[in-house]
Amino acid sequence: MSLDKGQVCILIPTLNEAPTIGGLILEFRSLGYEYILVIDGHSSDGTRKTAASAGAQVAEQTGRGKGNAIIEAFGKIEKPYILMIDGDGTYSPQDAEEMLGPLFSGAAQVIGDRLTDENRNAFSLLNYTGNQILNRLFKLAHGRYLNDILSGYRAFTQEAVQQMKLKESGFGIETEISAEAVRNDQDIRIVPIRYRKRPGTPTKLNPFHDGIKITSTIYRLAKMSNPLFYFGLIGVVLMISGLIIGGYVLIEWLKQVDHIPLTILTVLLIIVGFQIFMFGVISDMMLAFHREVVSEMQSFRTKIDQKK
Repeated sequence: MSLDKGQVCILIPTLNEAPTIGGLILEFRSLGYEYILVIDGHSSDGTRKTAASAGAQVAEQTGRGKGNAIIEAFGKIEKPYILMIDGDGTYSPQDAEEMLGPLFSGAAQVIGDRLTDENRNAFSLLNYTGNQILNRLFKLAHGRYLNDILSGYRAFTQEAVQQMKLKESGFGIETEISAEAVRNDQDIRIVPIRYRKRPGTPTKLNPFHDGIKITSTIYRLAKMSNPLFYFGLIGVVLMISGLIIGGYVLIEWLKQVDHIPLTILTVLLIIVGFQIFMFGVISDMMLAFHREVVSEMQSFRTKIDQKK
């Protein structure tokens, strides 16, 4: 299917992006994209006025945080295809057609991959390394390597957006979108894109603070998609703690020193840890069974539709 730009909404979440938002909108318009929605997080630098002057539809979000802005915007968009891009000028509208192309050929979501060799100079060593670590942690927790889970350049079908149950209010939204896409077994495509250094506007990300929050989000969201990882990690940590304390108790016992309270704690940690680990195993089996049932139902529904 050929690309129909009239069916596409360009979604741009912003917060104090006045130096870059106007040029970004004008470039999209020059490429033939007429429906551009800017969802603004209460900017104080004239971002909304600049965006409106450039020809975009502008909405000011009711809450705070990038995640809330995106969730609110998804509820406003009725176009069948959505291209989401940050308003800071780091992503290129010239990649829009390559991002949208897979949607018109059956994909549910497309992620723009920044972490290519060509873009290496646009990242500091800390940011590049942090992104790579988080991508691998995501694969461990959710079972799929998506190259760049924190990319702010993404394309969706309306159906894919409706499937996702999004709740993250802040910068964890990209991680949640990735996790929801994997949980719903969406057809996800990865497209290498150009990525530039921020052109003068200060970054809103704190590498350490936000890195910890994103790591926490990856782990927390695994409860639904990979319960063996989520509960198994808790169980293993408790059992290892019990074994370490037990080792100390044993050494002291050989010296003829008794630690009755620590002995009780050792037994409790090992037993509780093992129980939580087994709960993760059972939950994982139930999830696998659920996915199999859903797959069979979808297959059955497809056969019925074909007979009609």
